[in-house]
This record gives sequence, structure tokens and C-alpha cells, in this order.
Amino acid sequence: MATEIERKFLLTGDIWRQSIVRSEQIAQGYLVGAQALHEGHAHASVRVRLAGERAWLNIKSATVGIERAEFEYPIPLEDAQSMLASLCDGVLEKVRHHVEVDGTLFEIDEFLGDNAGLVVAEVELPATDAAFPRPAWLGREVSALARYYNVNLVAHPFAHWTEAERAAADGERTAGEQACC
Repeated sequence: MATEIERKFLLTGDIWRQSIVRSEQIAQGYLVGAQALHEGHAHASVRVRLAGERAWLNIKSATVGIERAEFEYPIPLEDAQSMLASLCDGVLEKVRHHVEVDGTLFEIDEFLGDNAGLVVAEVELPATDAAFPRPAWLGREVSALARYYNVNLVAHPFAHWTEAERAAADGERTAGEQACC
């Protein structure tokens, strides 16, 4: 089984921009999204993602935490465009910046549209206890907060978050926040 081990962090400033290796615009939508997960009708999110001339389907288990089952399959660009336009309830757009620190790749997602203002750094690791660099711009960890998962940002975008949702400490859920993605 394919497993993704990923930690998510907020950022403390823009100094990371000086280390960008490359950037790409990404559009993604969910064929099985937050509502089906919250209602217990699905055990995984299913998304279609488009980045430049590449497209793929992604299936990710509906569990909160840094370790989740994940499967990815390339698909034709035209199929992805069609699915995003006709089968998804919404499309999340972001610019993904690739930043390397001491040989470790951080993917920094700068969200657009209704999620503008939200910037999250992700780092994929080989093991749950793997060490990784902690640059000064790496802020509070939000790996355990499901509202930061892309699947939830489509259903409940950053622009609609309350001050309590924006300020909650790591591990805290606000009233009404679902336990899972």
C-alpha cells in the first residue's frame, strides 16, 4: 500500500521566497469530497489535479494525521480538464513553490481565490519520526487540523473562517469542525 507521511506548517514570514527553486500553478477538484467524508459515505477523498501539462487522479484515506494511504494515477490532460469543469463541486487553485532546505524539499502552497491569504508549507518524510530541517520561517504545525486539508478548503474556504478558526492552537478544533477530512 502506498503511504504518504506529510507534515503541514503555517509560515512566519516571506523570507522563504528567496529560496524558491521553481513554482507551478495547480488546480484541483474533488470527485469524492468533504461532504461525503463527513457524512460517512466514503473512506477516501478522490481528486483530480492539473499542473501545467500534467494531470492525475489522487485517492487519499480519510484519516487525520501525518500518515495516510495515498494512491496517484496519471490521466490524460483533456480528461482532467473535463472532470474539473463538470464533475467537481468546486476547484481549488494554488501556486506551489518548491523550496529546498539542507536537501529537504518543502512544498509551499500559496492559495488563490476564496483561500487567498492562506500559505501552508508541507514536507513529505520517509518515516513518521524522521528528522527534517526547521528553518526560521517554519511556523506552527497544523498537521492535525483537518480544516487545513485541501479537501476541506473547497467546502469551507479560508475567506469564510472565523477568527477562532484562524487562531486555534495546534490540536484544537473549533466548534463545528469535523474530526476528519
